[in-house]
This record gives sequence, C-alpha cells and structure tokens, in this order.
Amino acid sequence: MVGEGAVAVALARRVLAEDDARLAAWEGVAGPGVLVLLGASESLPWVDGAVYLGRDADAPSLLLPCAVAPGVAVSLLEHAFLARAEGGAPLAVLPASLHLVSVGAARSVSRTTLVAWLEEGQSGVPPGDTP
Repeated sequence: MVGEGAVAVALARRVLAEDDARLAAWEGVAGPGVLVLLGASESLPWVDGAVYLGRDADAPSLLLPCAVAPGVAVSLLEHAFLARAEGGAPLAVLPASLHLVSVGAARSVSRTTLVAWLEEGQSGVPPGDTP
C-alpha cells in the first residue's frame, strides 16, 4: 500500500499505533511525500485515501493500484516503466502523482526510522500538521 502527502502521514501514524510484532511483519520504503508499506494483504492497515497495490502475473516487476486498470497491456506498461526507472525493480506505480517508486530497497519497518521520517518532515506535510 502507498500513501502520498497527508495520506502518508496518516499511514505512518497508523503504523506507529501497531505493536512491534506487527511492524516486524512489514517492510517499507519512504521518501519525500511518500510512504510505501509492504506485507500480506490481510495484515495491512486501513487508511482513508491510501492506495492498495497488487501484482499482475503479466507484469511481475510492478506493484499496481488494485482499483485502477491501465489502458494498455500491463506487460507493455512494465517494459516501458522498467526502461526509464531508476533504482530497479520492483516498482510501485503511484496513480495520483504518476510517479514510480523503487521498492527493491524495502526494509523491515523500524519505529525509530518512521518517527524520524515524520519529525524531519519527509512526508511532505509540515511536522505537527494534522492530515
């Protein structure tokens, strides 16, 4: 799943409300204005506005939004995205911003790292602002 901007902040806060065992079951990557959380679909939290991602057998290197179908064959989309992607596969496709995020560097979710990301304003929302 992925959150951008204020949704990323809400996702981070929701994740921080979980216990350490749950955090250990997830992996994630974060950057300015974006937070991607990876894990078993049934374990992921509900966050209003978050985009849930899934894999298509015809494009295994992409994590695509579950609620949006591309207008072209996903294998062609995968080929085009991989040709211009930096950071390598797999890639999360973010429909709101039309960005690609490499999730190949995803690591276990760390409470300390997530708190620091929020405090540093990497979420794209000023620290202390409520989404």
